Amino acid sequence: MQQDPESQASRPTHLAGVDTRRLRYFVHVAEELHFGRAAERLHVAQPALSRQIAHLEGAIGAQLFDRSRSQIQLTKAGETLLPRARDIMARVAEAARLTRRAAEGMSGMIEVGFVGSATYSILPNILNQFRSSHPEIELTLQAMNTAELRVALVERKIDVAFARPLISDAEIENEVVLNEPLIIALPSDHPLAGRDEIALADLAHSSFVLYPRQPRPSFADTILDLCRSAGFSPTVAQETMELQTALGLVAVGAGVSLVPASVEESQRHGVAYRSIAAPVPTTALSLAYRRDNNAATVRLFCAAVRAALVKN
Repeated sequence: MQQDPESQASRPTHLAGVDTRRLRYFVHVAEELHFGRAAERLHVAQPALSRQIAHLEGAIGAQLFDRSRSQIQLTKAGETLLPRARDIMARVAEAARLTRRAAEGMSGMIEVGFVGSATYSILPNILNQFRSSHPEIELTLQAMNTAELRVALVERKIDVAFARPLISDAEIENEVVLNEPLIIALPSDHPLAGRDEIALADLAHSSFVLYPRQPRPSFADTILDLCRSAGFSPTVAQETMELQTALGLVAVGAGVSLVPASVEESQRHGVAYRSIAAPVPTTALSLAYRRDNNAATVRLFCAAVRAALVKN
C-alpha cells in the first residue's frame, strides 16, 4: 500500500550524518575492503573509523558492508553508494578548487573598457596573453570614449579601462602603460604628403577631422591645445567618435587628423602618415581602475598588464 506524502514527510531524517568526511571514510573502506588498511590510509584509529561508518549507515538507513565474512564485502546498498560517493567527493573538491581560484583572482569575469586607439597598440597582445594564461577568467570588452570610461568606472559598470587621455577623478587610479608620439594622418594626395615630417603650424590652412569635444575629457582637447600652441585654431570639417571612421574620412580627402604613432601599422589606402617636426608631441595610454576596487581578478589583471609591459 502506497504511503501518503504527509506520512513520508513526517518521517524523521538524519541526513546531517551524511557528511563529506564520512563519505570519504566510506570510500576508503570500500576500496580496501579492510578497516585496518583504510584506517592507516586515513591516519585515524580503526575503532574511530568503524564508529564513523556505523554513523553513516545509521544516517542513510542501510547497511553498507557485509561484516559476516572473514573479509568484509560491500552490500548492494554499498555498491549503489560507492560511485555516487566518489562523484560527490569529486564535486566537493572541484567546488573548493574553483572557490579558491576565485578568491585568488584565477576565475570570474572582468569588464574591460577601452578607447579605439588602444586596439592599434598594446591592447590586443595584453588581452591575448591574459586569456592564454588565465582561461578561466572571462573578459568582456566595451569600446568607449574617455568620458564614457570615467562614468562607467565610477558607476562600477566596468572594472578596468584603457583610456586616452588620462582620467581625472579622485576615485580613479591611472597607470601610464604607453607613451607614444603623435603623427599626422593626411590624404595621400595632400600637398604636404611629399614631406618626411611636417610642422604643426603648416597645417593651419588644412581642415581637420576631429573627435567630439563633448563630453569631456576628450582626445580632441589634446589636438586643439597642440594646434593653439602652434599658433592657430583648426578648422574642423568633421567630427567622429571612431578612429576607423576618422581614417576613412581622411582617405576621401575630408581633412587631416592627429593620431597615435601605432595607428601607422594599420595601413589604409588613401592615407599617408607623416612625423611631426620637433618638438614631437606625445600621447599617453593609461590603465585606469577604481582605487577601492580590491577584487582579486582586477588585481591579477593589472599585474598581468604590468608584466606584459616589462616583457614587451
